[in-house]
Amino acid sequence: MATENKTAELTELEQFRKEHGLAIHEERQLTTLNLGPTHPATHGIFQNILQMDGEIIVDAVPTIGYIHRAFEKIAERRPFYQITPLTDRMNYCSAPINNMGYHMTVEKLLGITVPKRAQYIRVIMMELARISDHLICNSILGVDSGAFTGFLYVMQEREHIYDIYEEVCGARLTTNMGRIGGMERDLSPKALHMIDEFLKRFPKVWAEFEKMMTRNRIFMDRTTGVGAISAERALSYGFTGPNLRAAGVDYDVRVMNPYSSYEDFEFEIPVGSKGDTYDRFLVRNEEVWQSLKIIEQAYKNLPEGSYHADAPHYYLPPKQAVYTSMEALIYHFKIVMGETDAPVGEVYHSVEGGNGELGFYLISDGGRTPYRLHFRRPCFIYYQAYTEMIKGGQLADAILTLSSLNVIAGELDA
Repeated sequence: MATENKTAELTELEQFRKEHGLAIHEERQLTTLNLGPTHPATHGIFQNILQMDGEIIVDAVPTIGYIHRAFEKIAERRPFYQITPLTDRMNYCSAPINNMGYHMTVEKLLGITVPKRAQYIRVIMMELARISDHLICNSILGVDSGAFTGFLYVMQEREHIYDIYEEVCGARLTTNMGRIGGMERDLSPKALHMIDEFLKRFPKVWAEFEKMMTRNRIFMDRTTGVGAISAERALSYGFTGPNLRAAGVDYDVRVMNPYSSYEDFEFEIPVGSKGDTYDRFLVRNEEVWQSLKIIEQAYKNLPEGSYHADAPHYYLPPKQAVYTSMEALIYHFKIVMGETDAPVGEVYHSVEGGNGELGFYLISDGGRTPYRLHFRRPCFIYYQAYTEMIKGGQLADAILTLSSLNVIAGELDA
Protein backbone atom coordinates (compact mmCIF):
# COMPACT_ATOMS: atom_id res chain seq x y z
CA MET A 1 0.00 0.00 0.00
CA ALA A 2 1.38 3.44 -0.83
CA THR A 3 0.15 6.82 0.30
CA GLU A 4 0.42 10.28 -1.13
CA ASN A 5 -0.89 13.74 -0.27
CA LYS A 6 -2.91 15.68 -2.75
CA THR A 7 -4.84 18.92 -2.58
CA ALA A 8 -8.46 17.86 -2.41
CA GLU A 9 -11.43 19.60 -3.94
CA LEU A 10 -12.61 22.55 -1.88
CA THR A 11 -15.29 21.76 0.61
CA GLU A 12 -17.96 24.30 1.45
CA LEU A 13 -16.01 25.33 4.52
CA GLU A 14 -12.83 25.73 2.51
CA GLN A 15 -14.73 27.73 -0.11
CA PHE A 16 -16.07 29.99 2.64
CA ARG A 17 -12.56 30.50 4.00
CA LYS A 18 -11.20 31.30 0.56
CA GLU A 19 -13.94 33.83 -0.17
CA HIS A 20 -13.27 35.57 3.15
CA GLY A 21 -9.51 35.51 2.89
CA LEU A 22 -9.06 33.02 5.69
CA ALA A 23 -6.21 30.53 5.66
CA ILE A 24 -6.90 26.97 4.63
CA HIS A 25 -5.13 24.66 7.03
CA GLU A 26 -6.65 21.27 6.20
CA GLU A 27 -5.61 18.93 3.41
CA ARG A 28 -7.30 15.60 2.81
CA GLN A 29 -5.08 12.57 2.53
CA LEU A 30 -5.80 10.22 -0.39
CA THR A 31 -4.64 6.66 -0.26
CA THR A 32 -3.79 4.30 -3.11
CA LEU A 33 -5.06 0.80 -2.43
CA ASN A 34 -4.28 -2.27 -4.50
CA LEU A 35 -7.34 -4.51 -4.49
CA GLY A 36 -5.84 -7.63 -5.99
CA PRO A 37 -4.48 -9.14 -8.13
CA THR A 38 -4.69 -11.95 -5.57
CA HIS A 39 -7.25 -11.10 -2.95
CA PRO A 40 -9.97 -13.32 -1.44
CA ALA A 41 -12.65 -10.75 -2.14
CA THR A 42 -11.96 -10.49 -5.88
CA HIS A 43 -12.70 -14.21 -6.49
CA GLY A 44 -10.10 -14.30 -9.23
CA ILE A 45 -6.82 -12.95 -10.48
CA PHE A 46 -7.38 -9.35 -11.49
CA GLN A 47 -6.39 -6.03 -10.04
CA ASN A 48 -8.10 -2.78 -9.13
CA ILE A 49 -5.98 0.20 -8.18
CA LEU A 50 -8.24 2.30 -5.99
CA GLN A 51 -7.81 5.94 -5.00
CA MET A 52 -9.37 6.22 -1.56
CA ASP A 53 -10.53 9.13 0.55
CA GLY A 54 -10.92 7.26 3.80
CA GLU A 55 -13.49 4.56 2.99
CA ILE A 56 -14.79 6.40 -0.09
CA ILE A 57 -13.55 5.38 -3.55
CA VAL A 58 -12.53 8.47 -5.49
CA ASP A 59 -11.22 6.70 -8.57
CA ALA A 60 -10.32 3.21 -9.77
CA VAL A 61 -8.21 1.68 -12.51
CA PRO A 62 -9.06 -1.96 -13.29
CA THR A 63 -6.38 -4.06 -14.96
CA ILE A 64 -6.59 -7.46 -16.63
CA GLY A 65 -4.24 -9.90 -18.26
CA TYR A 66 -2.99 -11.86 -15.26
CA ILE A 67 -4.30 -15.17 -16.60
CA HIS A 68 -4.14 -14.47 -20.32
CA ARG A 69 -3.75 -17.87 -21.97
CA ALA A 70 -3.99 -16.95 -25.66
CA PHE A 71 -7.05 -19.14 -26.29
CA GLU A 72 -7.87 -17.45 -29.57
CA LYS A 73 -4.34 -17.79 -30.93
CA ILE A 74 -4.01 -21.40 -29.80
CA ALA A 75 -7.32 -22.18 -31.55
CA GLU A 76 -5.79 -21.14 -34.87
CA ARG A 77 -3.33 -24.04 -34.58
CA ARG A 78 -5.71 -26.79 -33.45
CA PRO A 79 -8.16 -29.03 -35.33
CA PHE A 80 -11.76 -28.03 -34.61
CA TYR A 81 -12.51 -30.87 -32.21
CA GLN A 82 -9.44 -30.08 -30.05
CA ILE A 83 -10.64 -26.56 -29.28
CA THR A 84 -13.46 -27.64 -26.94
CA PRO A 85 -11.18 -27.97 -23.86
CA LEU A 86 -10.11 -24.34 -24.30
CA THR A 87 -13.70 -23.22 -23.86
CA ASP A 88 -13.90 -25.06 -20.51
CA ARG A 89 -11.46 -22.57 -19.03
CA MET A 90 -13.49 -19.41 -19.67
CA ASN A 91 -16.48 -19.31 -17.30
CA TYR A 92 -15.57 -22.56 -15.56
CA CYS A 93 -18.69 -22.32 -13.36
CA SER A 94 -20.79 -23.23 -16.39
CA ALA A 95 -18.38 -25.07 -18.69
CA PRO A 96 -21.00 -27.19 -20.56
CA ILE A 97 -22.60 -24.01 -21.97
CA ASN A 98 -19.22 -22.94 -23.33
CA ASN A 99 -18.60 -26.39 -24.84
CA MET A 100 -21.95 -26.63 -26.56
CA GLY A 101 -21.97 -23.02 -27.73
CA TYR A 102 -18.71 -23.73 -29.55
CA HIS A 103 -20.03 -27.01 -30.99
CA MET A 104 -23.11 -25.25 -32.34
CA THR A 105 -20.89 -22.62 -33.99
CA VAL A 106 -18.87 -25.26 -35.84
CA GLU A 107 -22.05 -27.13 -36.76
CA LYS A 108 -23.39 -23.91 -38.31
CA LEU A 109 -20.22 -23.66 -40.40
CA LEU A 110 -20.37 -27.33 -41.43
CA GLY A 111 -24.12 -27.34 -42.06
CA ILE A 112 -24.79 -30.14 -39.57
CA THR A 113 -28.28 -30.54 -38.11
CA VAL A 114 -28.32 -32.19 -34.70
CA PRO A 115 -31.17 -34.62 -33.85
CA LYS A 116 -33.89 -33.47 -31.48
CA ARG A 117 -32.83 -35.83 -28.70
CA ALA A 118 -29.30 -34.43 -28.69
CA GLN A 119 -30.69 -30.90 -28.59
CA TYR A 120 -32.85 -31.70 -25.56
CA ILE A 121 -29.94 -33.36 -23.76
CA ARG A 122 -27.89 -30.24 -24.44
CA VAL A 123 -30.64 -28.07 -23.00
CA ILE A 124 -30.74 -30.15 -19.80
CA MET A 125 -26.97 -29.92 -19.38
CA MET A 126 -26.81 -26.22 -20.16
CA GLU A 127 -29.59 -25.37 -17.69
CA LEU A 128 -27.91 -27.46 -14.99
CA ALA A 129 -24.80 -25.41 -15.71
CA ARG A 130 -26.79 -22.17 -15.37
CA ILE A 131 -28.11 -23.31 -11.98
CA SER A 132 -24.58 -24.19 -10.90
CA ASP A 133 -23.33 -20.76 -12.01
CA HIS A 134 -26.10 -18.77 -10.30
CA LEU A 135 -25.93 -20.93 -7.20
CA ILE A 136 -22.26 -20.06 -6.73
CA CYS A 137 -22.70 -16.37 -7.57
CA ASN A 138 -25.59 -15.71 -5.20
CA SER A 139 -24.28 -17.78 -2.31
CA ILE A 140 -20.85 -16.10 -2.58
CA LEU A 141 -22.61 -12.74 -2.59
CA GLY A 142 -24.07 -13.79 0.74
CA VAL A 143 -20.58 -14.63 2.01
CA ASP A 144 -19.29 -11.21 0.96
CA SER A 145 -22.07 -9.59 2.95
CA GLY A 146 -21.31 -11.69 6.02
CA ALA A 147 -23.67 -14.67 5.60
CA PHE A 148 -21.63 -17.87 5.27
CA THR A 149 -24.27 -20.48 6.06
CA GLY A 150 -26.19 -20.27 2.80
CA PHE A 151 -23.05 -20.89 0.78
CA LEU A 152 -22.20 -24.04 2.72
CA TYR A 153 -25.78 -25.27 2.48
CA VAL A 154 -26.20 -24.95 -1.30
CA MET A 155 -22.67 -25.98 -2.23
CA GLN A 156 -23.60 -29.63 -1.76
CA GLU A 157 -26.19 -29.19 -4.52
CA ARG A 158 -23.49 -28.05 -6.90
CA GLU A 159 -21.72 -31.32 -6.13
CA HIS A 160 -24.89 -33.21 -7.10
CA ILE A 161 -24.88 -31.35 -10.43
CA TYR A 162 -21.23 -32.29 -10.89
CA ASP A 163 -22.16 -35.91 -10.18
CA ILE A 164 -24.55 -35.74 -13.15
CA TYR A 165 -21.81 -34.21 -15.31
CA GLU A 166 -19.47 -37.03 -14.30
CA GLU A 167 -22.02 -39.65 -15.27
CA VAL A 168 -22.66 -37.96 -18.64
CA CYS A 169 -19.08 -37.16 -19.69
CA GLY A 170 -16.66 -38.44 -17.04
CA ALA A 171 -15.55 -35.00 -15.80
CA ARG A 172 -16.84 -32.56 -13.19
CA LEU A 173 -15.47 -29.01 -13.57
CA THR A 174 -13.74 -28.69 -16.94
CA THR A 175 -16.22 -30.96 -18.62
CA ASN A 176 -15.26 -31.02 -22.33
CA MET A 177 -18.83 -32.25 -22.73
CA GLY A 178 -20.35 -33.39 -26.01
CA ARG A 179 -18.96 -33.32 -29.50
CA ILE A 180 -19.36 -31.49 -32.77
CA GLY A 181 -22.53 -33.16 -34.07
CA GLY A 182 -24.21 -33.99 -30.75
CA MET A 183 -23.38 -35.77 -27.52
CA GLU A 184 -20.54 -38.22 -26.97
CA ARG A 185 -22.96 -40.72 -25.40
CA ASP A 186 -26.65 -41.03 -24.65
CA LEU A 187 -28.09 -40.40 -21.18
CA SER A 188 -27.70 -43.60 -19.19
CA PRO A 189 -30.49 -44.89 -16.92
CA LYS A 190 -28.35 -43.78 -13.97
CA ALA A 191 -28.01 -40.26 -15.39
CA LEU A 192 -31.76 -40.03 -15.93
CA HIS A 193 -32.35 -41.18 -12.36
CA MET A 194 -29.90 -38.59 -11.01
CA ILE A 195 -31.61 -35.80 -12.96
CA ASP A 196 -34.99 -36.94 -11.66
CA GLU A 197 -33.71 -36.97 -8.07
CA PHE A 198 -32.22 -33.50 -8.51
CA LEU A 199 -35.54 -32.13 -9.78
CA LYS A 200 -37.27 -33.51 -6.66
CA ARG A 201 -34.68 -32.44 -4.08
CA PHE A 202 -33.26 -29.11 -5.24
CA PRO A 203 -36.43 -26.90 -5.22
CA LYS A 204 -36.77 -27.35 -1.46
CA VAL A 205 -33.13 -26.42 -0.89
CA TRP A 206 -33.34 -23.36 -3.11
CA ALA A 207 -36.57 -22.21 -1.45
CA GLU A 208 -34.82 -22.38 1.94
CA PHE A 209 -31.87 -20.39 0.62
CA GLU A 210 -34.24 -17.74 -0.75
CA LYS A 211 -36.12 -17.60 2.54
CA MET A 212 -32.89 -17.01 4.42
CA MET A 213 -31.52 -14.29 2.13
CA THR A 214 -34.20 -12.46 0.14
CA ARG A 215 -35.93 -10.56 2.96
CA ASN A 216 -32.97 -10.57 5.32
CA ARG A 217 -32.77 -7.03 6.67
CA ILE A 218 -28.97 -6.96 6.89
CA PHE A 219 -28.54 -8.40 3.41
CA MET A 220 -31.03 -5.93 1.91
CA ASP A 221 -29.35 -2.97 3.60
CA ARG A 222 -25.98 -4.10 2.29
CA THR A 223 -27.11 -4.60 -1.32
CA THR A 224 -30.04 -2.28 -2.10
CA GLY A 225 -28.89 0.76 -4.08
CA VAL A 226 -25.31 -0.54 -4.20
CA GLY A 227 -23.44 -0.65 -7.53
CA ALA A 228 -26.45 0.41 -9.58
CA ILE A 229 -26.32 0.99 -13.31
CA SER A 230 -29.11 2.29 -15.52
CA ALA A 231 -30.49 0.34 -18.47
CA GLU A 232 -29.18 3.00 -20.85
CA ARG A 233 -25.63 2.84 -19.49
CA ALA A 234 -25.71 -0.95 -19.34
CA LEU A 235 -26.72 -1.12 -23.00
CA SER A 236 -24.02 1.41 -23.90
CA TYR A 237 -21.39 -0.83 -22.40
CA GLY A 238 -22.81 -3.93 -24.10
CA PHE A 239 -24.21 -5.64 -21.01
CA THR A 240 -26.23 -8.83 -21.52
CA GLY A 241 -27.45 -11.65 -19.30
CA PRO A 242 -28.61 -11.27 -15.68
CA ASN A 243 -26.70 -8.01 -15.22
CA LEU A 244 -28.63 -6.35 -18.07
CA ARG A 245 -31.95 -7.93 -17.08
CA ALA A 246 -31.51 -6.60 -13.54
CA ALA A 247 -31.51 -3.11 -15.08
CA GLY A 248 -34.92 -3.79 -16.64
CA VAL A 249 -34.07 -4.99 -20.18
CA ASP A 250 -35.62 -8.38 -21.01
CA TYR A 251 -32.95 -9.47 -23.53
CA ASP A 252 -32.24 -13.20 -23.51
CA VAL A 253 -30.51 -15.04 -26.38
CA ARG A 254 -32.63 -18.15 -25.75
CA VAL A 255 -35.72 -16.15 -26.76
CA MET A 256 -34.31 -13.59 -29.20
CA ASN A 257 -32.40 -16.15 -31.29
CA PRO A 258 -33.56 -19.60 -30.16
CA TYR A 259 -31.12 -22.48 -30.55
CA SER A 260 -31.12 -26.13 -29.52
CA SER A 261 -34.96 -26.19 -29.50
CA TYR A 262 -35.39 -23.56 -26.75
CA GLU A 263 -38.50 -22.47 -28.63
CA ASP A 264 -40.12 -25.74 -27.47
CA PHE A 265 -40.06 -24.74 -23.80
CA GLU A 266 -42.14 -22.37 -21.73
CA PHE A 267 -40.22 -20.09 -19.41
CA GLU A 268 -40.20 -16.47 -18.30
CA ILE A 269 -37.44 -13.88 -18.35
CA PRO A 270 -37.17 -12.20 -14.94
CA VAL A 271 -36.16 -8.54 -14.94
CA GLY A 272 -35.30 -5.99 -12.27
CA SER A 273 -35.85 -2.25 -12.18
CA LYS A 274 -32.92 -0.51 -10.46
CA GLY A 275 -29.95 -2.46 -11.78
CA ASP A 276 -28.35 -2.61 -8.33
CA THR A 277 -26.71 -5.47 -6.47
CA TYR A 278 -29.98 -6.56 -4.88
CA ASP A 279 -31.76 -6.70 -8.26
CA ARG A 280 -28.97 -8.79 -9.73
CA PHE A 281 -29.36 -11.19 -6.81
CA LEU A 282 -33.13 -11.43 -7.32
CA VAL A 283 -32.88 -11.95 -11.07
CA ARG A 284 -30.42 -14.83 -10.68
CA ASN A 285 -32.59 -16.38 -7.98
CA GLU A 286 -35.60 -16.39 -10.28
CA GLU A 287 -33.58 -17.64 -13.22
CA VAL A 288 -32.73 -20.74 -11.22
CA TRP A 289 -36.46 -21.47 -10.92
CA GLN A 290 -36.91 -20.93 -14.65
CA SER A 291 -34.00 -23.27 -15.42
CA LEU A 292 -35.63 -25.95 -13.28
CA LYS A 293 -38.83 -25.46 -15.25
CA ILE A 294 -36.96 -25.92 -18.54
CA ILE A 295 -35.11 -29.03 -17.33
CA GLU A 296 -38.35 -30.60 -16.17
CA GLN A 297 -39.99 -30.04 -19.58
CA ALA A 298 -36.97 -31.39 -21.47
CA TYR A 299 -36.70 -34.40 -19.16
CA LYS A 300 -40.38 -35.34 -19.44
CA ASN A 301 -40.51 -34.84 -23.20
CA LEU A 302 -37.10 -36.25 -24.12
CA PRO A 303 -37.49 -37.40 -27.75
CA GLU A 304 -36.49 -40.86 -28.94
CA GLY A 305 -33.80 -41.22 -31.56
CA SER A 306 -30.11 -40.74 -32.00
CA TYR A 307 -27.99 -38.57 -29.73
CA HIS A 308 -25.74 -37.42 -32.57
CA ALA A 309 -25.94 -36.35 -36.20
CA ASP A 310 -25.09 -38.59 -39.11
CA ALA A 311 -21.86 -36.78 -39.94
CA PRO A 312 -19.09 -39.39 -40.19
CA HIS A 313 -16.52 -36.88 -41.46
CA TYR A 314 -16.73 -34.91 -38.21
CA TYR A 315 -18.25 -37.22 -35.56
CA LEU A 316 -16.01 -39.96 -34.16
CA PRO A 317 -17.31 -43.52 -34.80
CA PRO A 318 -17.91 -45.91 -31.86
CA LYS A 319 -14.63 -47.34 -30.57
CA GLN A 320 -15.74 -50.93 -31.16
CA ALA A 321 -16.46 -50.15 -34.81
CA VAL A 322 -12.92 -48.80 -35.24
CA TYR A 323 -11.56 -52.28 -34.43
CA THR A 324 -13.81 -54.12 -36.89
CA SER A 325 -14.62 -51.72 -39.73
CA MET A 326 -12.11 -50.27 -42.19
CA GLU A 327 -14.43 -47.34 -42.97
CA ALA A 328 -14.79 -46.47 -39.26
CA LEU A 329 -11.02 -46.76 -38.81
CA ILE A 330 -10.41 -44.29 -41.67
CA TYR A 331 -12.90 -41.78 -40.30
CA HIS A 332 -11.42 -42.15 -36.82
CA PHE A 333 -7.90 -41.52 -38.12
CA LYS A 334 -8.90 -38.52 -40.24
CA ILE A 335 -10.79 -36.83 -37.39
CA VAL A 336 -8.14 -37.45 -34.74
CA MET A 337 -5.32 -36.30 -37.02
CA GLY A 338 -7.30 -33.27 -38.19
CA GLU A 339 -7.21 -34.43 -41.80
CA THR A 340 -10.70 -33.20 -42.73
CA ASP A 341 -10.87 -29.73 -44.24
CA ALA A 342 -13.75 -27.46 -43.27
CA PRO A 343 -15.67 -25.39 -45.85
CA VAL A 344 -14.74 -21.76 -46.40
CA GLY A 345 -17.07 -19.52 -44.43
CA GLU A 346 -17.67 -16.98 -41.70
CA VAL A 347 -20.24 -17.56 -38.94
CA TYR A 348 -21.28 -16.08 -35.62
CA HIS A 349 -23.25 -18.02 -33.06
CA SER A 350 -24.15 -17.04 -29.54
CA VAL A 351 -25.75 -18.75 -26.58
CA GLU A 352 -27.12 -17.48 -23.29
CA GLY A 353 -24.15 -18.22 -21.09
CA GLY A 354 -24.24 -18.32 -17.31
CA ASN A 355 -23.17 -14.68 -17.29
CA GLY A 356 -24.65 -13.31 -20.51
CA GLU A 357 -24.32 -13.58 -24.26
CA LEU A 358 -21.40 -15.87 -25.02
CA GLY A 359 -20.53 -15.54 -28.70
CA PHE A 360 -18.19 -17.33 -31.10
CA TYR A 361 -17.07 -15.59 -34.28
CA LEU A 362 -15.48 -18.18 -36.54
CA ILE A 363 -13.73 -17.62 -39.88
CA SER A 364 -12.65 -20.62 -41.93
CA ASP A 365 -10.39 -20.39 -44.99
CA GLY A 366 -11.05 -24.02 -45.84
CA GLY A 367 -8.18 -25.46 -43.81
CA ARG A 368 -8.04 -27.92 -40.95
CA THR A 369 -8.05 -25.24 -38.27
CA PRO A 370 -9.95 -21.96 -37.82
CA TYR A 371 -8.41 -19.00 -39.63
CA ARG A 372 -9.76 -16.88 -36.77
CA LEU A 373 -11.89 -17.66 -33.73
CA HIS A 374 -13.00 -14.83 -31.47
CA PHE A 375 -14.85 -15.31 -28.20
CA ARG A 376 -17.36 -12.70 -27.07
CA ARG A 377 -16.89 -12.90 -23.30
CA PRO A 378 -19.54 -11.11 -21.22
CA CYS A 379 -17.26 -10.72 -18.19
CA PHE A 380 -14.78 -8.68 -20.25
CA ILE A 381 -17.58 -6.20 -20.94
CA TYR A 382 -18.85 -5.99 -17.34
CA TYR A 383 -15.40 -5.22 -16.05
CA GLN A 384 -15.17 -2.10 -18.23
CA ALA A 385 -18.10 -0.63 -16.29
CA TYR A 386 -16.80 -1.54 -12.86
CA THR A 387 -15.03 1.79 -12.25
CA GLU A 388 -18.18 3.78 -13.01
CA MET A 389 -20.26 1.54 -10.75
CA ILE A 390 -18.07 1.86 -7.65
CA LYS A 391 -17.00 5.52 -7.78
CA GLY A 392 -18.32 7.48 -4.82
CA GLY A 393 -19.14 4.32 -2.89
CA GLN A 394 -17.45 2.60 0.00
CA LEU A 395 -14.78 -0.07 -0.29
CA ALA A 396 -17.04 -2.72 1.25
CA ASP A 397 -19.69 -1.94 -1.37
CA ALA A 398 -17.16 -2.36 -4.19
CA ILE A 399 -16.60 -5.94 -3.06
CA LEU A 400 -20.32 -6.68 -3.21
CA THR A 401 -20.68 -5.01 -6.60
CA LEU A 402 -17.88 -7.10 -8.09
CA SER A 403 -19.38 -10.22 -6.59
CA SER A 404 -22.86 -9.49 -7.97
CA LEU A 405 -21.49 -8.85 -11.48
CA ASN A 406 -20.08 -12.38 -11.28
CA VAL A 407 -16.90 -11.44 -13.08
CA ILE A 408 -15.03 -14.69 -13.74
CA ALA A 409 -11.32 -14.06 -14.24
CA GLY A 410 -11.01 -16.95 -16.68
CA GLU A 411 -13.45 -15.23 -19.01
CA LEU A 412 -11.74 -11.84 -18.96
CA ASP A 413 -8.82 -12.85 -21.14
CA ALA A 414 -8.82 -14.92 -24.30
